[in-house]
Order: sequence, then structure tokens, then C-alpha cells
Amino acid sequence: MSVYIAEVIGTMILIIFGAGVVANVNLMKSKAQGGGWIVVALGWGFAVAMAVYAVGQYSDAHINPAVTLGFAAVGEFAWSMVPGYIAAQLVGAFIGAAIVFFHFQDHFKETDDPDVKLGVFSTDPAIPNRFSNFISEFIGTAVLLLGLLSIGANEFTEGLNPLIVGFLITAIGLSLGGPTGYAINPARDLGPRIAHAVLPITGKRDSNWGYALIPIAGPVFGGVFGALAYSTFFLGENVTAFIIFTVVTAVVLAGLRFTSKPHEPVASNPDVKN
Repeated sequence: MSVYIAEVIGTMILIIFGAGVVANVNLMKSKAQGGGWIVVALGWGFAVAMAVYAVGQYSDAHINPAVTLGFAAVGEFAWSMVPGYIAAQLVGAFIGAAIVFFHFQDHFKETDDPDVKLGVFSTDPAIPNRFSNFISEFIGTAVLLLGLLSIGANEFTEGLNPLIVGFLITAIGLSLGGPTGYAINPARDLGPRIAHAVLPITGKRDSNWGYALIPIAGPVFGGVFGALAYSTFFLGENVTAFIIFTVVTAVVLAGLRFTSKPHEPVASNPDVKN
């Protein structure tokens, strides 16, 4: 199997299970409605684990542009393959979101709240503030890359690694996910957000493009930072790259800090569990 097809399939599986659990818990007349945050966090954790089991042997199952960029930044992945991987991940995420829509189409019709419908596809902050939201996504994704590289440095019983990665995703969701819904994956947010924009969803709202840059930029910066931090502090490598990237990140954060307004108007329902 082509590594790019593997990334399409893996990311599709991720979104089918991940967006699926959000739909299951939030859409009207679903038998799982009201399942709560723990169900969502477990659903996303298992989604990642199943995706890695499915395609890890073919493409290493990045299924996340932040992972691809982070690995490339520390020399664990060829830069020449980065564009193809990211494109494949976006395509897979879009397809997965479309499948979730068709699976739950009757429940979308029964749901009146357009924010709940959008929340199935994409993340949004509980308290809109670009500076704080960026930091939340940055930290969550930095922890993800630190965790992935740490897991890779350990020896587990054969076949156990994907499950451990799933536990890592669940831990991030349970511990850090509340402020923004923890995209920690640009493809996971952008692909389904595009799907929301183009699919014939009854009574939908706009796709909240004003926020869409945060779950892209936050994970990208956080992923590269986390990978470089691991390489620098655990392996003693890429020290100069880590220092330079830290300075660049500080400049970006300063720019956000001085252009963000605390408690900006809420763009969607903060009670949606995504």
C-alpha cells in the first residue's frame, strides 16, 4: 500500500470514530446523547489507536500534520514527503467527516442547535481568546509529540504501542482538552470544517472560519516545539534549532497577546463536547 493512501485511510478512520463519538454524544435522539466528556475523550483515544493499528505498518500512521512536521523537524522524517502526507491527511479527514454526516444524517435533522452540528466537525473554544486558545493547542500538541517520542524510545510487547498512543490521546483530552476541545491536529479540524461548509446539513450555521487558524497554527507550533524539546533535552541534539524556534514562537505569542481581546464574543455553544 502507498504511504499516502495509508495516511488517507488512517486519518479517515480517526475521524469516523472521533467525530462519530462527538455526534453520538451531542446529536438529538442518539441513544448515546449526554454521554459526557469522558466518553468523548475515550472515543478519540480509541480512534487514534485503531487508526495506528490499521496503517502503522505502511506509513507509521502520522495521521496528523503536526506529527509529520514535528518528526521532520528533528530528522525523523524526510521533508520531501511532508506535503504529500499533509495532503493525504486532509483528504482522509474530509472523507471521514462526510461518512459521519451520512451515518448520523437523521440525527442532524432532529438537532436544532447549529452550534452542536458544527461541533461534530470542528473544535471551538469554551472562552474565545486567540492568545489563550493558541497556548492551549500549543501545549496539548507539544505534550503529544513529547509523548510520542518518549513512547517510541521504550520497548513494549509487540503490538501494544498503538494502544499506548491511544491512552496518550485520552490523557490529553481528559486533562487538557476543556479550553478548546483539543484539536491537537490541523487535519482533524480543517478537513471536517471544510466538510461542514460543503455538505448539505439542514439548518447549519457558518463554519466559524474566524477561529479556524488557531487549531492549525497552535498544533503546528506546538508539535514542532515538542519534538525539538525532546530532541534537545533527552538526546542533546538540535539545540540551535530549538533555540531559534523558541524565539520565533515567543514572537508569535507576543503578537497574539497584543492583538487578542480577552473573552471575545462567543462564536458557538461552549457546552458542545468536541
